[in-house]
Amino acid sequence: MTTAIKKTPDLPSRLVNGILSIKPLANLAKNRARQMMIKRAEKIGVFWTQEAEKLQARDWANDLAQVQNPQLTYPDYYVTSFHAYETGNLSWQAAFEVESAAHAVHAKIWQDTQAQGDAKLRESYHNIVTSSISQPPQDILDLGCSVGMSTFALQTVYPQAKITGLDLSPYFLAVANYRSQQRQANINWIHAQAESTGLADSSYDLVSIFLVCHELPQSATRQIFAEARRVLRPGGHLAIMDMNPKSEIYKKMPTYILTLLKSTEPYLDEYFSLDIEQALVEAGFQTPSITSNSPRHRTVIAQVR
Repeated sequence: MTTAIKKTPDLPSRLVNGILSIKPLANLAKNRARQMMIKRAEKIGVFWTQEAEKLQARDWANDLAQVQNPQLTYPDYYVTSFHAYETGNLSWQAAFEVESAAHAVHAKIWQDTQAQGDAKLRESYHNIVTSSISQPPQDILDLGCSVGMSTFALQTVYPQAKITGLDLSPYFLAVANYRSQQRQANINWIHAQAESTGLADSSYDLVSIFLVCHELPQSATRQIFAEARRVLRPGGHLAIMDMNPKSEIYKKMPTYILTLLKSTEPYLDEYFSLDIEQALVEAGFQTPSITSNSPRHRTVIAQVR
């Protein structure tokens, strides 16, 4: 059985899609969204520009060489504009700014958290994961690990575990590797597709996917779920933290804000229309639990069937 994609977006979505189909307007929306994030970051004490310049001043050649797989082929969906970067995640600029962006975007999830909003979001996710999984995992795979923020957070929660961070951007992984050296953290970084990791069957107890699925077309999400099922051991768990399409915040979002959001997230319609529960069952998992962990986000826990 295949879950159908919702064919007809609602009126605000159709209006936004129409605006974003006009390239000058789409570029204007992207730039506006980017400037709003930078302004918000600086306001809460996250010095976006300064941090990016500090990282840019380093020589990254060795860091990149340590993690990059030069034979890797990038899927078409990945070679596109993301988050107001014309080359998406395949750029140093994106890698240097992603930490500041995370703090800025998550600053307003709860009132009065400001720069601590990102840490609170991760904590809310891990609280659900640890309460849902009775046996602490010994081998953990962080799919779409970016620059390692989610990977380091997992290591804090499960310090005894062997942890692997996998991402499709070598630039993100170079920064992740540098951060792990700063932390003296022993993490295995892999440059590969999440839908085709090359990892051994039944080799992990926990696969974590943190804020990745909303950046994917549905076809890639389904392939990644199947790959997670393959690498998980019997009784293993897949944990997903992402935007909650059923959140009242998104339902009531003003059209101009939705325009700014969708200008940087090209696959948002596909994510919002995905029946994630059915997709996980089709991939070989038991019916998952779905729990709201913030006013905007949900945590999905699925055990191998």
